[in-house]
Amino acid sequence: MKSGYAGPMDAPVLLWFRQDLRLEDQRALAAAVGEGPVIPVYVLDDVAPGDWAIGAAQRWWLHHSLAALDAALRAHGVPLILRRGDAVDELSRLARETGATRIHAIRHYEPWWQLAESELGRRIDLVLHDGGTLAPPDGVRTGGGGRYRMFTPFWRALKQQMPPERPVPAPGAIRPPARLPKGERLADWDLLPTAPDWAAGFADQWTPGEAGARQAFRQFLPRLDGYDDSRNLPARPGTSRLSPHLHFGEISPATTWHHAARQAQAAAEPFLRQLGWRDFTANIVDQMPRYGRRAGREGWDDFPWRADEAGQADFVAWTRGTTGYPIVDAGMRELWATGWMHNRVRMIAASFLTKHLLIDWRRGERWFWDTLVDADYGNNAVNWQWVAGTGFDSNPFGRIMAPVLQSEKFDAAAYIRRWVPELRDVPEPWIHDPQEAGCAPAAYPAKRIGHREGRERALAAMAAFSRG
Repeated sequence: MKSGYAGPMDAPVLLWFRQDLRLEDQRALAAAVGEGPVIPVYVLDDVAPGDWAIGAAQRWWLHHSLAALDAALRAHGVPLILRRGDAVDELSRLARETGATRIHAIRHYEPWWQLAESELGRRIDLVLHDGGTLAPPDGVRTGGGGRYRMFTPFWRALKQQMPPERPVPAPGAIRPPARLPKGERLADWDLLPTAPDWAAGFADQWTPGEAGARQAFRQFLPRLDGYDDSRNLPARPGTSRLSPHLHFGEISPATTWHHAARQAQAAAEPFLRQLGWRDFTANIVDQMPRYGRRAGREGWDDFPWRADEAGQADFVAWTRGTTGYPIVDAGMRELWATGWMHNRVRMIAASFLTKHLLIDWRRGERWFWDTLVDADYGNNAVNWQWVAGTGFDSNPFGRIMAPVLQSEKFDAAAYIRRWVPELRDVPEPWIHDPQEAGCAPAAYPAKRIGHREGRERALAAMAAFSRG
């Protein structure tokens, strides 16, 4: 990555969009606009990520987010150019076609994007800008200059660098080049499901794009004061639901920080901590690029997860929301219907899969990767390893969530009724465990395993693993 512009007079500048699909607080855009005519480009690259090509739910979101970005760019004077293929090759080809000698982009920390940035920087002048995190992860260091692998000290150090830089406004106009290169049609990418349209309910839940992100944030801000009390209650609108907007970069973490801190001041701390967790997960995968596949704790890649026929049947039941545990089933069905799951319920569902069913956390991680609209490499991997007990910073494996107690504690009855219609007529407190109460409807499945039996099996597996 070079510095110092040395291109021909009025040569166009390429602006490479990835997970930063916005115009406000877009420092790569601001820099490109200051240099000359701009060619904004998005490359749908299913090559570089390999197994981590975006999942089906995210493709639905991406279609609508790109359409929104293109409309916003056109309103500023230039369209979004779409290309498909290996991003490094496509951008290099586009530079040759247009005479561009420089590319601006926001820095990313997924391992495939870091490799792509390195290779592209060897071919053309690539200028990378911060903006996807509150602070560059490798800049948050210990007193001795080391990197953090535990969240709490990382958060303390990150706060010392806060607040982040103030967001830069969107440009007033973007000058297009004299001749625009050819691009592909978004509709030809077939990002939207059709037969069947399993995402039919997504549009009732989400408005992808920068305007949708701003709207979601405005709706959340008045509830920010009560965030710490309500965020764990799945039946209430306590969370921000900003995660997919943040993942796709439709709103920047800096913008989110400044508005939240101004709105709630000291009461914003629990929410700001969640923004800090995003930075922490980027910090982890920056240090260990294979964290989505390799356990952080030494030796835990060899844990004896169940992979037999019975384990496969249990996994399928988990994906379909038919485990016999209402809180787990509600979460898995919410995920399928909306592309999202309440964070507390994600932890319960993940704990149930890895502890009660003894299914490898990587299988759950892959399911979430394909079905979550907010699937993020760092967040997904770090969160699954935290629950499974295999990560650098994680719950001990022996700490096993009790789904029924969690459901009762976090008042999930209305949430269960919404997503598990078989149980709508079951009154409290029995709705949390209707089989134990003897009032489970015939249509509702039996438990895959009892809580005590599942807990004892998990602890026995851990004991045998520890003995080697």
